[in-house]
Amino acid sequence: MPIATEMRLLSKKWQSGTGWPKRLNWIEVSGLRGWAGQRIEFQYPITAIVGENGSGKSTLLQAAACVYRSDPKESRTRYASEFFPDTAWDQVRNAGVKFGYAEGGQHSENSIRKKTTRWLGNVERPMRRVDYIDLTRIQPVSARTGYAKIAKTRHNQASAKDFTNEQVSRLSAVMGRTYDSARMALTNIDAKREVPVISKGNTAYSGFHQGSGETTIAELLQTDLTKYSLVLIDEIESSLHPRAQRRLIRDLAERCREREIQIILSTHSPYVLEELPFEARKYILEAGGVREIVSGVSPQFAMTKMDDEDYPELDLYVEDHAAKTFLAELIAYHGKDVFPRCQIIPFGAASVGHALGQMVDGERFPRPSLVYLDGDNASAPGCLLLPGGDAPEQVVFNQLKKQSWGNLWSRIGRDISLVDDACSRAMTLADHHEWVRLAANQLKCGGDTLWQAMCAEWVSKFSAAEARKVIRPIEEAI
Repeated sequence: MPIATEMRLLSKKWQSGTGWPKRLNWIEVSGLRGWAGQRIEFQYPITAIVGENGSGKSTLLQAAACVYRSDPKESRTRYASEFFPDTAWDQVRNAGVKFGYAEGGQHSENSIRKKTTRWLGNVERPMRRVDYIDLTRIQPVSARTGYAKIAKTRHNQASAKDFTNEQVSRLSAVMGRTYDSARMALTNIDAKREVPVISKGNTAYSGFHQGSGETTIAELLQTDLTKYSLVLIDEIESSLHPRAQRRLIRDLAERCREREIQIILSTHSPYVLEELPFEARKYILEAGGVREIVSGVSPQFAMTKMDDEDYPELDLYVEDHAAKTFLAELIAYHGKDVFPRCQIIPFGAASVGHALGQMVDGERFPRPSLVYLDGDNASAPGCLLLPGGDAPEQVVFNQLKKQSWGNLWSRIGRDISLVDDACSRAMTLADHHEWVRLAANQLKCGGDTLWQAMCAEWVSKFSAAEARKVIRPIEEAI
């Protein structure tokens, strides 16, 4: 999916190396809810943490919320004891959060820790505004503690904090409908419990009568995103339909760029992941009782790892959709017996493949799995290389060009001269990832259709002996 303009502009500013004078670079959590010192690095202004329920996403957000002190005039300071208390069932000992951070170009490290009964290091923490937006926002207003009294008692609005025009505009953009105004109101019954009130079509209605998505976004957007602050959002997609999820991420990307804030969020949503670049995606992978944080996963990989559906006998991991089609056509043509027994999963960045390969090497996958890197990569432990010695697009285009494109024209129903012109012209682009898209546009056919036809034509001429080198490990793994 093409990257949104808001994310492209954010990436451009981030890559320029200017801005974001306050950054949390990484944290390591140990002795808390199964974490044993694994490090998560924040390599982009927005970071999405993905994983199954109970994998530790909220723990990482809560740990991040504790590493800074806040100016009392801006926001309240949070303490680890709030998130990780001693209870009758849980005694927190030998726990700690180490972190690396940047301030004004200087990089430092610090920690908060609890060896016995007290958390130490609170005073030494750096100062920065932190906004922690937890899951209380998704609870219906009528079900929240204390709000039933407001609903059942005759009440009046005592005061209200109106949304700015910018906040109302953002609310309208995310929800895909026009709102006239919005405010957070207090009643004469309770001076602490705010009620969201929005107006649409000159009719106002409160959180007691709003849709859950409207309440969620209204309460999220009321947060004053102060310049250079750290914003933490748990399960950002809750109560939002896919288009609203995408719009919200784009809205945050714009705020992030304008105010140089840092956002860390948790999610289960492929729509959120698709909006973010590879370096912004962090998956908590659990295998053999060991947690590992993998950077750069694809949405498909993340959803597959979190799905309970039964899958075929062998998982084959490849870098992207181009590699998936490339390998699928090869197996379908030269390994018809094993093809129905495999599923092919794109994982994203090559660094993810290296991490998965180490898991294969350590026999940590719960089911048979093979990991493939594109042929232009160096060998890595636990990984296989796709044939051809180069990226799939390079392999297929160059080989078919030598064959005058073979019967590709017949497979896609286009004149042979048009196929030759479109594919040859596409190869003049420096970025081979763009070749299929450009050729497909000129041939007026879908990119997936063209690429599958090209791969099918390529494998029909691929050496049977070379194909056996690919099929044999699959047969052995099954």
